[in-house]
Amino acid sequence: MTHPVPTARQSGPDRGPAPVTLKKYGPRRTLGRRPDLHILSLLGILAVLVAVGGFTEPDAFLDTGNLQLVLTQASVIGVVTVGVTFVITSGGIDLSVGAMVALASVWASTVATQEYGLAGILFTAVLVGLGAGLVNGVLIAYGRVVPFIATLAMLASARGVALMITDGRTQIVTVDAVLDLGLPGSYVLGIPPLVLIFAAVTVAGRLLLNRTTFGRRTVAVGGNAEAARLAGIDVRRQRLYLYLLSGLCCGIAAFMLIILSGSGQNTAGNLYELDAIAAAIIGGTLLSGGRGTITGSVLGVLIFTTITNIFALNNLQSDVQQIAKGAIIVAAVLVQSRTARTET
Repeated sequence: MTHPVPTARQSGPDRGPAPVTLKKYGPRRTLGRRPDLHILSLLGILAVLVAVGGFTEPDAFLDTGNLQLVLTQASVIGVVTVGVTFVITSGGIDLSVGAMVALASVWASTVATQEYGLAGILFTAVLVGLGAGLVNGVLIAYGRVVPFIATLAMLASARGVALMITDGRTQIVTVDAVLDLGLPGSYVLGIPPLVLIFAAVTVAGRLLLNRTTFGRRTVAVGGNAEAARLAGIDVRRQRLYLYLLSGLCCGIAAFMLIILSGSGQNTAGNLYELDAIAAAIIGGTLLSGGRGTITGSVLGVLIFTTITNIFALNNLQSDVQQIAKGAIIVAAVLVQSRTARTET
């Protein structure tokens, strides 16, 4: 008499989980042909936007200074989006990234912190980002608080602490080593330092998600957390690490924002959470978890930043810009839903 093969739900201490379950949600599905086609479509959209910008305002849009500005503006939110992509891939959400950027920027730009120079500002920004991410991770992974609620609470709390630190005032940075990084004299082969930081974070994030055990565990947790647990993955610890990673990216982005603006403000990072989530969704990361792409998220950031720049150069109202962004987000979600039904 033959015995049925145990499934992941039936598996116990003496029976390994069925490999079929993990294969369904593993990295092979993430790195298949469909995401490549999606990346090509995003590149096509970006090319069309560049053509539109070049046609409507050829002198202004195609100017080297304007292109450098677009890349610089995309860099700060782009670093945040890399962290958010990991969180969403795992099936979570982080609504607090904008507030964490604001908190890290004002904490790192206090008079006491500036006495330690560039290293002190960078260290403080990263440490505050990690601390806020740790709180989110502990509440969600070990406190079993719903990610939406936990990060929403962090959003309100971090904004409040940032306002308390600044007392509603803008904190001006006086450290020359920090301010110099935003000047053309610090550009490397015509590339601003912020863009180089963004590129380094993007490469590191892509390798981490696609080429490491950490990335495979992230995809597995987002695809089926229970199957991942039965396969031996510590789901709670993985989720803690992911929110720490998101906090780290927010700390780096806060330092970049200090360089870009030369100040720390409690209003910094306003609506970054919406822009980062939207860019990740546009890029092909499933909002339900189980699939994510750093390359797609970066292209999503560039698309939104280019749209903003085109609207600004053509003196179009910001409300029309927001409507256009909203329409793009809805279209991307509808495409994702249709794709998910097709795959199932």
